[in-house]
Amino acid sequence: MAAIELDRVSKLYGGTAAVKEVSLEIRDGEFMILLGPSGCGKSTTLRMVAGLESVSGGEVRIGGRRVNELAPRDRNIAVVFQSYALYPHMSVAENLAFGLKMHKLPRSEIERRVREVAAMLDIAPLLHRRPAALSGGQRQRVALGRALVREPAAFLLDEPLSNLDAQLRADMRLELVKLHRQLGATILHVTHDQVEAMTMGERICIMKEGRIVQVGEPLEVYRNPANTFVAGFLASPPMNLMELRLTADPSGALVLEREGFRLKLAADAAPGYRAHAGKPVILGIRPEDIHDQPARPEWQPVEGAAVALEALGAETVLVLGLGGPGAVELSARLPRDFRAPIGSRQRLYLDPGEVHLFDPETTNAISRL
Repeated sequence: MAAIELDRVSKLYGGTAAVKEVSLEIRDGEFMILLGPSGCGKSTTLRMVAGLESVSGGEVRIGGRRVNELAPRDRNIAVVFQSYALYPHMSVAENLAFGLKMHKLPRSEIERRVREVAAMLDIAPLLHRRPAALSGGQRQRVALGRALVREPAAFLLDEPLSNLDAQLRADMRLELVKLHRQLGATILHVTHDQVEAMTMGERICIMKEGRIVQVGEPLEVYRNPANTFVAGFLASPPMNLMELRLTADPSGALVLEREGFRLKLAADAAPGYRAHAGKPVILGIRPEDIHDQPARPEWQPVEGAAVALEALGAETVLVLGLGGPGAVELSARLPRDFRAPIGSRQRLYLDPGEVHLFDPETTNAISRL
C-alpha cells in the first residue's frame, strides 16, 4: 500500500477554479473520507489523484513518487465509481479478470485472484452471471472485486454507495469497513453522506467551494467544528445555530441573550469567550444536547411552541419555535416516546457545557481557551 500526498493542488476549468490549493496527506493504510456538498470539488480532487483529470497546479504524490504526468494505468491505483462501470456483455468472472488479462498476468494467477476476491466478497455463486442479472448491491460488490483483484497501492471510491437503497447502503458501509480492516488498504472515499463519513472514515476531510475547511477524526470534527459550515453540514439534524449577543452579568458570568431566549454560562466554563462579551456571536448547540427533562441542575430552560414532530422510532425530533423578531427554531433529539401537539407550548432544557460560539463575521469557531 502507499500514502497519497496532495501539495497545493489546484484545478482550473477555463478561468474557474474547481479546486483551490488543496494540501492533504492520506497516510499509508488510512481510510480517508472526502466529504462535502455537490460542486465542492471532492470528486475532481479524487480524479486528479487517479489521473483522470490533469493537475493545473501543485503536486500529487503516491508512495512518495510524483505522478502528475503519469497515465492512470501507471499509478497503481484502483477506482470504483458510482455507476459500477461493469462490462454488460461479460460474466462476473470475466469482469473481474479483465484488467489482469490486460496486464498479461499468467492464467493461473488470474484464476487464483478471482477465486480469492469472489470468496472475500461472497460473490462466488455469481461468477457465471452477467451484470444485468445482478442486484444493485451485487453489482457494487463486483465493482469492488474488480478493484481488489488488481492488488493496487490505493483504492479511490467515488460515491460508490449512492445508487443503493438505504438498507443496502448500511450493509455495504459495514462491508467496506471490514474489508479495510482485513486488507489494511489505503482508501480515499468521496461522499456527500454524513453517515458514511462518520461511520467509515478514520479521518474526514470536509471541503467547500474547492477548499479544505477541516480535517480530523470523525468525532473530533463533530464535537469541535471549525466554523458554522461544518457545524451545520455534519449530522442530520444539524447543529442549531442562532445569532444573539454575549454579555457579562454583575456576577461575572457570561450570558447569551436574544428576545425569547437567555442562557447563562458558567463563569469558568470558557475563558476564551470572555473577550467577546458585549459583541454579537452565533450560538451553536447540537440537538442531542437539548433535553425534555432537567436531569442536571446546570441545564437551563427554554420555552417555545412545537413547530414539528418527527417520530423516527429510536428517537423523536422536536422542532421548537422561539418566536419574536427574526424567529428561530431549535431541533431537539428526544426520547422515542416523547409527544407534543403542534402549536403547544413546550419547555426544554439546554446543556450550557455543550455550547459552541462562532464569530458572525468570519463564521469561524471562537476558542474556548
